[in-house]
Amino acid sequence: MPVMEGKAILFKELADIDAIPICLRSQDPELIVQTVEQIAPGFGGINLEDIAAPNCFMVEGRLHNSLDIPVMHDDQHGTAVVVLAALRNALFLVGKSLRDVRAVVNGIGAAGTAIVRALLEAGIGEVTAVDRHGILCEGDDDQQSTMQRIIAAQTNRERRRGSLAAALSGADLFIGVSRGNILTPDLVRSMASDPI
Repeated sequence: MPVMEGKAILFKELADIDAIPICLRSQDPELIVQTVEQIAPGFGGINLEDIAAPNCFMVEGRLHNSLDIPVMHDDQHGTAVVVLAALRNALFLVGKSLRDVRAVVNGIGAAGTAIVRALLEAGIGEVTAVDRHGILCEGDDDQQSTMQRIIAAQTNRERRRGSLAAALSGADLFIGVSRGNILTPDLVRSMASDPI
């Protein structure tokens, strides 16, 4: 509840939107969808929070299709918006253009998937997505979730294969949304000049 109350305060303070925190005692995606559909008529928008991948994609997608109000998942859309804003500032500082940048996104769960989609929609030059098994490449379906297969089809136009190290070689940008202590000084040195 304290996290959700904090989110409600942010909505009010930053956008003058009244928000009510409603916490469910379930991670069952079907129950979440049904509950939100039942209470939605009293709201102007729904902000989902803390639903893990892959269930978050199903819940958000079904609610988006069934409701006539905006639906967002904070772990996806909120994170992607913040990353894109930070990236625009960083690109300005290093004098690079978004369309000329190759990004590596490590961690393709809820946040990573939304970040990749936001980068592509914003017009980034290229994205290489990496999970714990390595670079996502279209056709390598054996260890990929449904959403990872979709991301693989939209990224890695150079058809790179291998580990995070292979992905980072010559990259302009690293976005890490998996676990800490993955990026080493040697990996940073392998990146393009003025890496972000």
